[in-house]
Amino acid sequence: MFNKKIKKILLLIMIMTLGFAIMTGCGGSKSAAKEGEEKNTLIVGLAAEPKGIDPHPVNDVPSGNALVQIYETLITQDVDMNIQPLLAETWKQIDDLTWEFKLKKGVKFHNGEELKASDVKFSFQRACESARIGHIVGMIDADNIEIIDDYTVRIPTKEPFSALLPSLCHTGGMILSEKAVNEAGEAYGEKPVGTGPFKFVEWKRGDSLIFERFDDYHGEKAKIKKLVMRVIPERTNRVIELETGGIDVCYDIGANDITRLEENEDIEVYRKISFSTGYLGMNCLDDKFKDARVRQAVNYALDVDAMVNSVLKGVGTVAKGPLTPNVPGANLELKPYGHDIEKAKQLLKEAGFENGLKTELWTNENKDRINMAEIIQAQLKEVGIDVEVKILEWGAMLEGLNNKEHEMLILGWNNSTGDPDIGLYAPFHSSKHGKGGNRVCYTNKRVDELLDLGRKTFDTEKRNEIYYEVQEIIYNEAAWGLLYNKEVVLGAKKNLKGLKVWPNNKHRFDFVYFGE
Repeated sequence: MFNKKIKKILLLIMIMTLGFAIMTGCGGSKSAAKEGEEKNTLIVGLAAEPKGIDPHPVNDVPSGNALVQIYETLITQDVDMNIQPLLAETWKQIDDLTWEFKLKKGVKFHNGEELKASDVKFSFQRACESARIGHIVGMIDADNIEIIDDYTVRIPTKEPFSALLPSLCHTGGMILSEKAVNEAGEAYGEKPVGTGPFKFVEWKRGDSLIFERFDDYHGEKAKIKKLVMRVIPERTNRVIELETGGIDVCYDIGANDITRLEENEDIEVYRKISFSTGYLGMNCLDDKFKDARVRQAVNYALDVDAMVNSVLKGVGTVAKGPLTPNVPGANLELKPYGHDIEKAKQLLKEAGFENGLKTELWTNENKDRINMAEIIQAQLKEVGIDVEVKILEWGAMLEGLNNKEHEMLILGWNNSTGDPDIGLYAPFHSSKHGKGGNRVCYTNKRVDELLDLGRKTFDTEKRNEIYYEVQEIIYNEAAWGLLYNKEVVLGAKKNLKGLKVWPNNKHRFDFVYFGE
């Protein structure tokens, strides 16, 4: 009882100390809070720093958090992932290989230039040169995009591509100003120009990104004048900032904080099933993990139920397959491997690792992933797998993964558009090893054939059959160690109105305003 009282006192002191720092410090100052009260500034706490704010070289969720404020796509998806017009007013399919888009007239870029069809062609030509988003736009025949007039563009694909429309909603399909890119040259990533509701102002690396309302926006103007996205990787600090007024919106609320925040009359908690699957990856190019039996053994060695319940505590469920259950085409017949120590040991013996093996497990600074890494380390030790856990900064981890330097990793794949092609092609097609999205460097000829066929199939029932088989092969070969499907959980000040939550965790803030 005495120890519990001491802990409560220490927690209160920590909250009061941080609260004072917020009132007197730089990022969450008293003046910033006052601006929020005056309904001018929204301050958001991000869980990780963006890798970049040029949409073509990046494809990570933290970057997407910033990109959706600055840039826009021809078409978009609402919070229910239904396709809606955005920069294009109308579109139609001309034939199996060609789509025509009519652009909205009078759309201005942040540099004052009007959006034209030439910007669309330029953007896709540039995007198709990027290895990071090739799985999104790579099917577009960019060199043969046809400009009919300033507001009409025809986009051909190299082959029939059933996932084109949802793919165009991805951040990889964002439209840039040709003039702005050419003028900025290599410095463009520091001077982004889009058509979105907010203009980029400043990026204080390691601290914050600052945006201001774009008053010449072609749609309904943002209700707030200024948007500040603060980088606060430590979840405890991020939540305390929300509770003490340093931020208005908090990304990635953990299970330990949800109940307390829900009881706070000044805070609203938003929860939504995501499109993200968390997984334990094993580099198939590494001699230890080339044999599927080793990867299967790892799956059987893990008590995923206990792990997910211990770490996520109701803010997620055990993953049964590579696609989340809310994605069309998800194979719902797949079941978790189950916890079977003896089977794991037998598989390791058959694969030539009767005496065990040593390996290194990478994770980033995400608290849930760190906790899972420690549990995985302990559970794999029971079957003779000695794991060294290495915690990396997000940017450093991505660089290492791009270079295929890892052995094991904990990561998530966010199916940004809710389409099975986005959820399966990049993570498992052999052409996408490393930076293309296939972080485990998995190769299977039949999977490649099916994924290519799925892209050419427009019939929904036949398409689903193709993806069912893909998922079954991936599951049987243990291409991923399936861990969890997580919820998107945001916390926000209760006087913040109009907040919308997307299942891909990329939220626009032009809709929000401060009320009573």
